[in-house]
Amino acid sequence: MEDQAQELKELMGTMGSPQKMDAGFPQAGNGHKTRIIAITSGKGGVGKTNMAVNMAIAYAQQGKKVILIDGDLGMANVNVLLNVVPQYNLMQVINHQKTMQEIILDTEVGIKFIAGANGFSKIANLSVDELDYFAKQFIELGNADIIIIDTGAGIANNVLQFVAAADEVYVVTTPEPTAITDAYGMIKIITTELVDREINIKLLVNRVHSAEEGKKISDRIITIVGQFLNYKVDYIGFVYDDPVVSASVIRQKPFMIVNPTSKPAQCIKHIVGRIEKTELTSSEGVSSFLRKFLRKK
Repeated sequence: MEDQAQELKELMGTMGSPQKMDAGFPQAGNGHKTRIIAITSGKGGVGKTNMAVNMAIAYAQQGKKVILIDGDLGMANVNVLLNVVPQYNLMQVINHQKTMQEIILDTEVGIKFIAGANGFSKIANLSVDELDYFAKQFIELGNADIIIIDTGAGIANNVLQFVAAADEVYVVTTPEPTAITDAYGMIKIITTELVDREINIKLLVNRVHSAEEGKKISDRIITIVGQFLNYKVDYIGFVYDDPVVSASVIRQKPFMIVNPTSKPAQCIKHIVGRIEKTELTSSEGVSSFLRKFLRKK
């Protein structure tokens, strides 16, 4: 594994200003693939939503077309971090009241945002006609390059649905013993409940004080997962503990925007860069996601 700390030093001061995003998505051409990422955690309070929001912005600053979906159906708070008040959510699409394009919210940080809804978990119980309508609407998201889903924390059924359907799953933890235990517990649930799926799980350690601390924690979890669950989990990187993060939350403005040269922002840029080096080998984009979400072969 490359030395993230060294790469971060090289990145500091070299990143340009964010690219200005155009208002609409281009039509997806033949062979266009949408990378779908689910960001989850074993417990709340580890910074999962902050990671999702700022990763989405980092992708947008690379010129990617990004959609961020709030999949935390019980305690949705992506809109709080973005300081937006969504008028519509996925429930209106499920109920045939709105089209997908009508509920997508443009934001001033260069990403598009879709508010979740408690009704999302009811999709599997829709009639054939209702499901057909929703599927046709959801397929329109295939024009995006990246879809990031901020799932709820823990092991609720809708969380596992998002995890099972995504191309990649990023489990967020922190150095706190309870967070480490819960991250392992989350990975255990994923690997035992979704035994018939090939889930691409990666570990992201938030709020570390050094690169060594992040590596030590990830190594501990990865070793235990390999030993007791016989499952391979990769380490995607760490994010420094820094006052800029809490300050940005209070201001309701993501730290990638408030201070793009801060250590946490550089960490996020590095993680996104590492993700982009990983090719999607067998992804069918949103159609595949929807099929897997509904547990259909």
